[in-house]
Amino acid sequence: MESLSFNGDLSNLFSIYNYTYDYSTAMPDTAISSAPCRPDGSVLNKYLVVVIYCLVFILSVVGNGLVVLVVTSSHTSHTNRSVTDVYLLNLAVADLLFALSLPLWAAYRAHEWVFGTVMCKAISVLQEANFYSGILLLACISVDRYLAIVYATRAATEKRHWVKFVCVGIWVFSVLLSLPVLLFREAFHSPSNGTVCYERIGGEARGGVVLRILPQTFGFALPLLVMLFCYGVTIHTLLQTKNAQKQRAMKVILAVVLVFLICWLPYNITLVSDTLMRTRAIDETCERRNRIDTALSVTQVLGFAHSCINPIIYAFIGQKFRNSFLKILAQRGLISKDAVARYGRTSYASTSGNTSTTL
Repeated sequence: MESLSFNGDLSNLFSIYNYTYDYSTAMPDTAISSAPCRPDGSVLNKYLVVVIYCLVFILSVVGNGLVVLVVTSSHTSHTNRSVTDVYLLNLAVADLLFALSLPLWAAYRAHEWVFGTVMCKAISVLQEANFYSGILLLACISVDRYLAIVYATRAATEKRHWVKFVCVGIWVFSVLLSLPVLLFREAFHSPSNGTVCYERIGGEARGGVVLRILPQTFGFALPLLVMLFCYGVTIHTLLQTKNAQKQRAMKVILAVVLVFLICWLPYNITLVSDTLMRTRAIDETCERRNRIDTALSVTQVLGFAHSCINPIIYAFIGQKFRNSFLKILAQRGLISKDAVARYGRTSYASTSGNTSTTL
């Protein structure tokens, strides 16, 4: 009976709006004015989005697969692998797992949700966990670089034995931050969109607001503040010490952080704007509603595209990553040792645990 009541309310909602609503990017409203709002036609073409998702899927699987291969096949043993590499390995695994869900998102954009509630919950949690684990791992890298460079301690050596517990904690916390999606998202039928995959919260608008604000605060805003502080002080220290090797490594890390923010910050800002409008903190008009819906569509695509970018950064900026990859190819007889010597510049003699194979 509860389901029938909800579907009845949903039917009334769509009869008031009288237009197709994009469930993939926006939360259904619960208190809507009687004036109908029609889309302004600027939302991304769904088939273009499908092509982008498929391209990102291919690049992400190949790229992140290579990162996992390079780090796990490195000359550096498991016990001596650098702390930064452990974090970057987990980052690649998170992106790889999320990439596996992109074909389903592409099919959803092209048609409707046909995979049932279990898969709806699963890939939604993958999306959320990928985002939160990404920024938490980058925050941990910023703290690690802060301790190693600013205080010049042996912290990186002393804490290797518990870095795996930090990573486990990050994954657990990311899943906890994703629990609202796991609990409330499901597949259900809507009159204008067919079967959709979205939160089924009911009429409690403030519940939906809490579901957005809490994860964004603890899973995005706080780690971002930690990163800004640590990298600000670290860069200031590097500029004073003129350590060329550490500066090169920092270039890769900062590129990874900047790309993450460029890809995900616009989506989160737009999500906050959407939340403020739905709680009536700012007035809702048809023009604003259409602009935010379009922004959500565009910024979500940008966020999804992030999963394939980090390996590109390592390949073009990280000399050690290229050298490690070339050495793996030479070991398997795919290229000659002369090619390694020709295209690589860094020596492989060092087996120190402080040597990152990625940076």
